[in-house]
Amino acid sequence: MFHEELNQKLDDRDLLGLDQPLALAAPQKVFKSLLGKQDLRNIFILNLKTEAETFNDPVTLSCNHNFCWSCLENFWEQSQNKNCPICKRKSSKEAPSVNFSLKELADSFAGRQKSESSETKTGEQKIMELSLHQSHKVVPVEEAVRELKEELKSDLKSLQDKKMKYKEVEETYNQMIQHSKKQLLSTETQIRAEFNKLQQFLKEEEESRLAALREEEEQKGKTVSREMKRIQEQMSSLSESISAVEAELQKDKEAFLSSSKDTQSRARAQSSLSDPQLLSGALIDVAKHVGNLSFRVWEKMKEKVHFSPVLLDPNTANKRLYLSDDLTSVRVGETSQQLPDNPERNLEYPDVFGSEGFRSGKHSWEVEVGDLPVWNIGVVKESVNRKGERFASPKHGIWCLVHRNGKYTNGVGQTVTVTKSLQKIRVQLDYDRGEVSFYNPEDMTHTHTLIDTFTEKLFPYFTVGKSEDGKTSKLKIYSTD
Repeated sequence: MFHEELNQKLDDRDLLGLDQPLALAAPQKVFKSLLGKQDLRNIFILNLKTEAETFNDPVTLSCNHNFCWSCLENFWEQSQNKNCPICKRKSSKEAPSVNFSLKELADSFAGRQKSESSETKTGEQKIMELSLHQSHKVVPVEEAVRELKEELKSDLKSLQDKKMKYKEVEETYNQMIQHSKKQLLSTETQIRAEFNKLQQFLKEEEESRLAALREEEEQKGKTVSREMKRIQEQMSSLSESISAVEAELQKDKEAFLSSSKDTQSRARAQSSLSDPQLLSGALIDVAKHVGNLSFRVWEKMKEKVHFSPVLLDPNTANKRLYLSDDLTSVRVGETSQQLPDNPERNLEYPDVFGSEGFRSGKHSWEVEVGDLPVWNIGVVKESVNRKGERFASPKHGIWCLVHRNGKYTNGVGQTVTVTKSLQKIRVQLDYDRGEVSFYNPEDMTHTHTLIDTFTEKLFPYFTVGKSEDGKTSKLKIYSTD
């Protein structure tokens, strides 16, 4: 029997000994047995090109040799004893125990795994199909383990790298959370300060208008009082004249004739006086005080507040840039701020973008640059690279006027000629026509125009360098009206 022959060969050659176990290796796959080392010693596989055979219903004798149950029964019937076909030891068991591990392995080799479908279940793989591995070599398990460990180490490195990336993102999120809390406090303070200014303005305006109301009432009250005093004086004089006439009428004939003429003259003089007239405008001009009050206060408030067509977005600012509280000016600081590396932030260059982007229409704003030696002014596309190296050019999504120590270029290497040094720049964007133009706002002299086809949202773009010894230390944005 072939089982007896192969068992003997495996014992004699010790190919599957404890010190040098073997496994069947397929290309890119290594067969790994979950059986014990003693089982491996006794496993055999008959590998023929056309007559492949494996254990059928394997059993294990007390001597630890393994055989097909049907083969062992035939052998015992022929030998008329129950000795081991290999070592000749008598079996201590009437019925040998089934080797379930070997049975499962043998069934797998023969393609006879018990399954409800012809396909392998999800998450499982056949250990080996003998007919597909006729020419595969047998390699030491140590070598297979070494190769697997190398592959697993590579996988481990990939997992560790991936975890590190997740860790970095987690740390950035933590920084963003902490920074958001700081933003909350500082923004609340700014909002309260702005409303305090407005409330103070309204309070002062209220007091001013109430004072004007009281002053008008006082002045008109004095005017009416003067008129009333004059009226009272006239009434007193008239009363005296009336009393004199009445007294004259009571005199006897001789006395009446001698004094009536004078009395009559005074009476007629007072009677000829014009009748008293009420003064107009004696009442308070209520309409002047309350008419369109809110509108008039709002108009006056406009003189106190300023509108900026562009506000800087602090979430895009490089860590070296410091923005004003009203977000209309920016300067370079000596040290970097502790800011999170959020996706919007510019890291490589001292850039900051406007807070509002444009997809259509015409837009304009003015920027005061003074005598700053280094600056870029223009527009930038939303998807521009904010983390790595790039050029301030249309090729990289930036359309701008570039200034370096008195020299002006257009971002594509061409020199821009100006009649005099620019202290302010007016930027005009016509999105639909694909034009970005630059002017000197002092006399609206045209400086340069960049023409392109815009396909995504554009944002105002600013780069600012150190002021060095110049008087100007910051860029400042103004309205164009």
